Amino acid sequence: MREEDTEVVAPVLETGGKHGAKPRRRKAHIRESNEAQLLACAEAVFAEKGFDGASTSMIAERAGLPKANLHYYFPTKILLYRRVLEDLFEDWHKAANTFDASDDPVAAIGGYVRTKMALSRRRPLGSKVWANEITHGATHMHDILVERVKPWMDTRIVVINDWIAQGLLAPIDPQALLFMIWATTQHYADFESQIRALSGPRRLSQQGFEETTEQVVDMIIRACGARAPLHEANLCASAAS
Repeated sequence: MREEDTEVVAPVLETGGKHGAKPRRRKAHIRESNEAQLLACAEAVFAEKGFDGASTSMIAERAGLPKANLHYYFPTKILLYRRVLEDLFEDWHKAANTFDASDDPVAAIGGYVRTKMALSRRRPLGSKVWANEITHGATHMHDILVERVKPWMDTRIVVINDWIAQGLLAPIDPQALLFMIWATTQHYADFESQIRALSGPRRLSQQGFEETTEQVVDMIIRACGARAPLHEANLCASAAS
């Protein structure tokens, strides 16, 4: 058994009675803080080294914690790696809520693209971990793709096909649209080094990134032929007059 797969169990102190609530809350807060720190450091190390090149020792060192502490929260490297992937998926899943928030494809798709672009800026390392896992065959996350990503995608395909049936989108392949959105938005995280090499070494300012985001939104909206429902268009016209 490899050292990094060894489980370390820390002692659990029992607290009870009327004075037990505060120690439990404090312990829960410490646990959440340590887990968040370890996950952030793991995301960075996995992005730099990949799953095979990373070790729990590297991650613990980056976090400034003893390796035994890391193994208390995450007994094995694969459990920690999976947690990073699942946490990123949850962020992306929340980003898709715009599909449910509006029956206007312009607002829904535009909101989704903006949120995905913002995530690429906020969590570029997580996006790189995901992309690296996919390009290496998704060995450690095939079940996430099949059991979580695909059902989510299928529900969005239903929504997109409904917009097409209403004449609010061009007759496109819904999967192709989603793949285009993912590829475009995640490019700004996964290929940041290429962007800097071609566009200049300095990272885009927040204003510059927001302007780029709006250009990406506009191109995707135009590409899929999205238009607002008639009642939405009338409301916009009334507001403008």
